[in-house]
Amino acid sequence: MAAAPVWSVDPRTGKQREQVAVEATALEVDAAVRAAHAVRGALADRTVRSAFLRSAAAGLEAAKDGLIETADAETALGPVRLTGELARTAYQLRAFAGIVDEGAFLDVVINHPDDTATPPIPDLRRYKVPLGVVAVYSASNFPFAFSVAGGDTASALAAGCPVVVKAHPDHPGLSELVAKVLRRAAAEHGIPEGVVGLVHGFEAGVELIKHPLVAAAGFTGSVRGGRALFDAAAARPVPIPFHGELGSLNPVVVTEAAAAERAEAIGSGLAGSMTLGVGQFCVKPGLVLVPSGAAGDGLVKALTDAVSDTDAGVLLDHRMRDNFVAGVAERVQLPEVDSPVTPGAGGEHTVSPGFFTVPASRLAEQGAYDLLLEECFGPVTVVVRYEDEGEATAVLSRLPGNLTATVHLSAEEAAGEGRGAEILAELTPLAGRVLVNAWPTGVAVAPAQHHGGPYPATTSTSTSVGGTAIERWLRPVAYQNAPEALLPAELKDGNPLGLPRRFNGVLER
Repeated sequence: MAAAPVWSVDPRTGKQREQVAVEATALEVDAAVRAAHAVRGALADRTVRSAFLRSAAAGLEAAKDGLIETADAETALGPVRLTGELARTAYQLRAFAGIVDEGAFLDVVINHPDDTATPPIPDLRRYKVPLGVVAVYSASNFPFAFSVAGGDTASALAAGCPVVVKAHPDHPGLSELVAKVLRRAAAEHGIPEGVVGLVHGFEAGVELIKHPLVAAAGFTGSVRGGRALFDAAAARPVPIPFHGELGSLNPVVVTEAAAAERAEAIGSGLAGSMTLGVGQFCVKPGLVLVPSGAAGDGLVKALTDAVSDTDAGVLLDHRMRDNFVAGVAERVQLPEVDSPVTPGAGGEHTVSPGFFTVPASRLAEQGAYDLLLEECFGPVTVVVRYEDEGEATAVLSRLPGNLTATVHLSAEEAAGEGRGAEILAELTPLAGRVLVNAWPTGVAVAPAQHHGGPYPATTSTSTSVGGTAIERWLRPVAYQNAPEALLPAELKDGNPLGLPRRFNGVLER
């Protein structure tokens, strides 16, 4: 049976542009994984590894014009957005190169024997080693930063793990181009091109997670797709870690004092955040608790004015557009759900932004209104009007895990007066990143960043953004009473590699 062709599709028209590849067969997936597994030794030298990552960043920048043209044709995200995303991706590769050079991620700990301890301590030396081949499942909404050269790939390569990427069908042409850039960068440093594999097709993704030489997986996408792969990873004869980002509502709480103080600013800020990128960010604020009364009314009016002035936009593909139109139509039919600005179809290929309002009392108990507690991908949010703090707390208690949770406080509350600290404590169990007087869209690539959260936001406690993302692809190993001559260089007493380490209880840098 002939392999199915993979077409580049223009989301602005829904028409096929060109054939860029064919869907991988099970044999081709096997070949890609085995090729990656065979070259893992080529990443053992940290100096070579970091140089490869820097060359990859430079290669993306050198090919910028062609990459952005292809990305825009396949995603309709626009050159300005895509230029910024490519710059972020190059920065991320260089940031991981710096982490590799520093070496702290190896977490070296050395304990010499101590017979006086109870029980006695033998000679113990511990550090972290790469897991092996990592399967990376690309996201649709970030064709650079969460795709072939994105955070999962960059952090895995930094850890010393080859990757096999399952390309997203929304940008297959771009995926091919970026993979070529990475392979050219690898060749510059004597690394075989198998270090970055690329496969297309739904069945290829299934075969990839089942392959016995795949040691871990990273995924960004839907709850349904991610959960299926997560279950498959756990059901293998040898289960593997699956680091999935699945879905998030990203709740926002606006206190009455904050609404009274700056209703217009909060309303317009919310409009900008929930429509950014046509509402296709994983950290889009999808549920906003706003007080009833005049202060809340002012916020809703500002939100109405700002969203009404926002143009219709193109989603990443027509399947997403159909799901969005159907989802908002289902929600608006619920009793007491109002739509000051009705979201939906903006044209044959576009969608118009909008939002719903609903009394908090409707969400306090299980029932049909649970639909409003599910993520709706696109430019829409749900404004929940609460009468008192008890109603707001009741709604928050029903929320699943999230990537982010936000609170908008008044100046006095932010200074420690009132319930500011109490609300922060209430939001902390719900999310991996808690914001105060800000909006969650925009995830900085920084050492302290955490992009993850309780399920279903993610399937693990790790982050997919920031320096600690490298930890997902490593495992600790301890050597006991190993002769110095047999130890890896990272664990020798003389520290020939100059690594940060904890030596007999003392932190050395």
